[in-house]
Amino acid sequence: MKILFQGDSITDADRSRTENHILGRGYPLLVEAALGLEEPGKHEFINKGISGNRVVDVYARIKCDIINLKPDVMSILIGVNDVWHELGESPNGVDADKFFKIYSMLIEEIKEALPSIKIMILEPFVLKACSTEEHWDFFSTEVKKRGDVAKKIAEKYGLPFIPLQNGFDELAKKAPNEYWLGDGVHPTAKGHEFIKNEWLKAYKSL
Repeated sequence: MKILFQGDSITDADRSRTENHILGRGYPLLVEAALGLEEPGKHEFINKGISGNRVVDVYARIKCDIINLKPDVMSILIGVNDVWHELGESPNGVDADKFFKIYSMLIEEIKEALPSIKIMILEPFVLKACSTEEHWDFFSTEVKKRGDVAKKIAEKYGLPFIPLQNGFDELAKKAPNEYWLGDGVHPTAKGHEFIKNEWLKAYKSL
């Protein structure tokens, strides 16, 4: 069973660019640890998340980093950079409508090339902290729009959807936002553990 993790820096988490089995220090590593302990030798894990990616960037590498790998299962976590990249001197974000169009193309072409693949869609998320507080209204509103689109994509193609925003909101009632998402975007070890738990729930329901 080949499992592929796809997304941005949250998935990337300092993974190796040369050794597929070195998954980084985020939720993909925690998933590997949990499933590897539970079912020894039954899975191959590959992490192809790339820091800074938007949905258009994942689509651009659909052939080399998804289709050519022929995964049995793939999860996708994308969306926060589509918002974040709109800020700054040279805005380069992806608006919600285009996010939906490109995400739809991505899923359709993957399913056409790999008819038996199982795909799980993760909801993008954000909390108020050092990287998000200056533009918090923009972040909270726009990331929610991308999350709504991710859910719509899952529903459109009959794919498992993994909600995360409400979970992080609830966790933030127990400890400061930075305890879970160090800068409001990137998870700490505790935040990655939460994502791992939700990922496994969806995976085991496939």
